[in-house]
Amino acid sequence: MAHSSGKTLVQWMVAALIFAMLGGSLAVLLCNIETSELKLCHDAVTGENPPSPDTKCCDVVHRCNLTCLCGYKSELPLFGINPANAMALPGKCGLKKPSKC
Repeated sequence: MAHSSGKTLVQWMVAALIFAMLGGSLAVLLCNIETSELKLCHDAVTGENPPSPDTKCCDVVHRCNLTCLCGYKSELPLFGINPANAMALPGKCGLKKPSKC
């Protein structure tokens, strides 16, 4: 039962994260950044051949706890985010991808 409630909590947090990323007014502190800031990387993580992240997106990536965000990787396709694109952001912004991701 605890595993089920934990999974539900993660799903609600991911929903809040995506809602904020897509322009909602709800902002939640997640992995050291406000979820509303994630919209700055939207173009760089969607589609088959996304553009490179811009400076504002990379600023967010640099402040983010990347290991924490890796915990949400499996939920990303539900919201139109390509996980491979999302996992490539650290490298494109001059950081190493977390080893446990």
